[in-house]
Amino acid sequence: MKLFAEMFSIGPGNKDHHPALRCAVGVFVPLITLVLLGRLDLAIFASFGAFTGIYGRGEPHAVRFVLQLRAGLLMLLVIILAALAARMESAWGLDRATTTWLLVLATTLVAGACSVASSWLRLRPAGSLFHIFAFAAIASIPNQPPLWQGMLVAVLTTVFALLIGFSARILPSRRTPWTRPAPIRRTPAEKRAARLEGFGYLVAAGLAGSLATWAGSRLGFGHNYWAMVAAVVPLVGHSTRHRVRRGIQRIIGTVLGLAVLAAVLLLGLQPWQTVLVMALCQFGAEMFILRQYLLAQVFVTPLALVSTLLVVPASPTLLLRDRIIETVIGAAVGIAVVLAPGAWRRLRQRSTTA
Repeated sequence: MKLFAEMFSIGPGNKDHHPALRCAVGVFVPLITLVLLGRLDLAIFASFGAFTGIYGRGEPHAVRFVLQLRAGLLMLLVIILAALAARMESAWGLDRATTTWLLVLATTLVAGACSVASSWLRLRPAGSLFHIFAFAAIASIPNQPPLWQGMLVAVLTTVFALLIGFSARILPSRRTPWTRPAPIRRTPAEKRAARLEGFGYLVAAGLAGSLATWAGSRLGFGHNYWAMVAAVVPLVGHSTRHRVRRGIQRIIGTVLGLAVLAAVLLLGLQPWQTVLVMALCQFGAEMFILRQYLLAQVFVTPLALVSTLLVVPASPTLLLRDRIIETVIGAAVGIAVVLAPGAWRRLRQRSTTA
């Protein structure tokens, strides 16, 4: 009952509308520009470049700029690797099934490597959830725009997010001291923790991706990377209870978010209206991501699916079905990975006692 009560409680606000507004503007301006230019095929590159703005949300301007610069460069590396991976099938003459499994492997490696990199660079939010999403989503697009165009949009969006990050300095009352952050000094314990966390991401993403790909090939659903994203959600947290709670909140929030998405799709929105909905969802997600994860997922789910429909039109019904199935698979795998070490320790203790 305590776990249930914690799942639906909401923490106090801490001027969350400031980072939420920055992130919403960082998404809206690049996407509406692409709509006006008639280049929605580049929208996914802008969407993930805008992720730079979610880092360092509560930090002073100088620290925020450094953190966002690190995060932006890491995301740009992931984006270019994803764009190259998307060309793997035609370049190597692979069949679709082989390509799918290779992308699962590549995404799994990104999950582990970016988790370690995020810990190494002291990025917050921690982990590699956004990098998994960015890599797999871009790599799965069949008709890629020219590489230089996609990367140009990603770089420009990243620079725009950096500018927004310290834009409040134009107001003297909002300025914080522009002092360089202290160099990162990593203790042996921190290095070991980063490696263990990276291994956890590797296992969770790999298992979820493999299970979703295997089940999807037999039951006819796709988007296996949504399971990989959902699988790493429970890995973030200071206790097992908190991690399990996040996994359950992910499932419930996704179901509620799908109901919101269904209502949005019934409206038959124009592209510019869709971009506005995405900006509003981004605002809502950042408003509640630290206070109530379940509620944040109600905004994240339509945001992720609408961005997919904006670039690759598909049947909304199939997308809704795939999203809930993949989320359940991924969250279940993530919770199992979280509980496995404790279960293994108890099993060994019993064996030793016996």
